[in-house]
Amino acid sequence: MFYYLIEPILVYNWILVLAAVIPAVILMIKVYKSDHIEKESPRLLRKLIIAGILSTLIAMIEERIGQWILSSFVKENTQLYNILLYFVVVAISEESSKYLMMKKYSWNSPDFNCQYDGVVYATFTSLGFALWENINYVLSYGFSTAIVRAITAIPGHACFGVFMGIFYGIAKKYHNRNHNFLSGIFRFFSIFVPALLHGGYDYIATLQDTQKAWYFVPFVAVLFVVSYCVVNKSAKKDRYID
Repeated sequence: MFYYLIEPILVYNWILVLAAVIPAVILMIKVYKSDHIEKESPRLLRKLIIAGILSTLIAMIEERIGQWILSSFVKENTQLYNILLYFVVVAISEESSKYLMMKKYSWNSPDFNCQYDGVVYATFTSLGFALWENINYVLSYGFSTAIVRAITAIPGHACFGVFMGIFYGIAKKYHNRNHNFLSGIFRFFSIFVPALLHGGYDYIATLQDTQKAWYFVPFVAVLFVVSYCVVNKSAKKDRYID
């Protein structure tokens, strides 16, 4: 009797979870299939998805600490507060946590032997992050949230991952050639550029509806198109790292 009472709730929640997960899986398949030289180890990719999920916990702690520090020095709900919150606290916390977890599992892996591999690793880690974040959102706010995030936030995280992966792959190439200074510069950019895009995305998303319509849609559209082109171009020009 109890099962029949809760069955509709269980079914509804599973629908929400699937709505949250499917867009992330589709994007993972797209990036994975674009890897033409040598497919990555499924075992490593599973680790990176889990690493992305774990990075949400790290980011949550960093964001709460950062927000507490920020609110101690800057008045809340001001222009300066919002800029620092989204570009520094949120964006850097999330992108750095994804980067650190990705690097932990992939940097010294023997599978990391092509430059495009960086794109695969960063995208899978970012989508692991987005997958878990999206499950939490849709279970809290419903199916309509899943639809909105499926066409904005999840591809957004994938795009941030693409840019992270481009610089990450170049950093690995220079590392293998013992150009440690250049490798360090590109590792820095593998966090800085995605954080800049992430901060812009979040900041624009919080604007008033009249402002958002003019900025958010073009921003997201350009971000998606550029990222898609970068994936295709990087995959076609991929080479083994010396």
